[in-house]
Parts: sequence; structure tokens; C-alpha cells
Amino acid sequence: MDDSKPLKVRLTFSVILVGISLLFAAVVSDHWAVLSPKVEEFNATCEAAHFGLWRLCTKRIYVQEQGPKEKGCGPISLPGDHNCSYFKHFTPGETSEIFEVTTQKEYSISAAAIAIFSVGFAIIGTICVLLSFRKKRDYLLKPASMFYTFAGLCIIISVEVMRQSVKRMIDSEETVWIEYSYSWSFACACAAFVLLFVCGIALLLIALPRFPQNPWETCMDAEPEH
Repeated sequence: MDDSKPLKVRLTFSVILVGISLLFAAVVSDHWAVLSPKVEEFNATCEAAHFGLWRLCTKRIYVQEQGPKEKGCGPISLPGDHNCSYFKHFTPGETSEIFEVTTQKEYSISAAAIAIFSVGFAIIGTICVLLSFRKKRDYLLKPASMFYTFAGLCIIISVEVMRQSVKRMIDSEETVWIEYSYSWSFACACAAFVLLFVCGIALLLIALPRFPQNPWETCMDAEPEH
């Protein structure tokens, strides 16, 4: 038996916990993308927006004269009146003009649903790893590694759905948004994918039985003939 295997599992699990933390931060936060309309005049207010999987937040920002390349409203970090509301397709009492287009609703619902699957896979994988710390339950590491890999794949699919949603929104003539950027929640989701996917594969390799390095190891492990 490989004496370093428990240490490898714990180190890999520590990195996986970082990935799960980033995953939760991305799912619950509202800074996946930042949208900005075209600014027609200065010394006035404009409305920028940032949103996540569940909510849309708008901010009225006072616009001062910008550089020749700066045509949008923002940055979103500037002070202003801040208002957040959940998407109408999640809470019927709320309204959101940005996501009233049917296509955008479908993208938003799909990204949120896939992200929930990712969280579910991560939770199940963590339960398997914790149970594997007990004696003679190393077999749980293999399904745990697959659950973490699935969690990573789901969150990157959610990221791609969100990216396509933002692209279609900018290209659509029904919206006033001309500029967009991806924010820290988007980066957290991408980082979570890398950590969960890579560490899921690493955990699987650790869980696999060690191959004999020399031919006589197999002979020595064989049962004697009677």
C-alpha cells in the first residue's frame, strides 16, 4: 500500500475546496457581466448594469467628460444610485427589461440550471471524499473524482451559455447596450472549472490501484498453490 496516498488525497481535496469556494462565489454573486449604454452627452446621468445568474443590478452614474476611446457608461465602480432585482422568470413579481426577450430568458434559465447541477455534483463529491476518510472506504474516491469532474464541466458550460447570452444581447437591436465586460464572478467560475476538473482527474489517478513496478511484485502477491 502506498503510504503517501492519504497525504495526496488530502492535498488534492484542499485544492478542490478552493475550487468549490470559487464555484459558490460565482453562483451567488451578481458580477458575471457588466453592460454599458452609449453616452450621448456629458454632465448627465447614465445607467450601467451588472448581472449574474439570478439578479440584475443597475446603477445611475454621473457622466463626466471621457477620453476619445471611451463611449460607454461607467466604470460600474463609480458612485451612484444602486438597485438590484431578481429576474422576472425566477420571481414573477419582479421586472427586468433587459431579459424580457424570450431568447435571453432561455439563456438565463439554462445557465442557472446548469450551475445548480455543478453545485450539486460538487456537494455529492465532497460527501464521498469525507466518507472515504474512514477505514476501508477508499473506493469512494473514484465516484468523488467523477462528481468533481462533472461539476467542472457543468460550470464551464454555464460560463459559455452566459457568454453567448451577453453576445446576443449586445448584437440585438432591441437593447441599448453597446459595451460589455466580464467581471470577477465570471473569473471565479472559470477558475472553479480549472481547479475542479484538473483535481477531479488527479483524484481519480490517485484512487486507482498502483501498478507493479517489477514483474516479481505480482508473483509475490499471488496466492500460493495448494
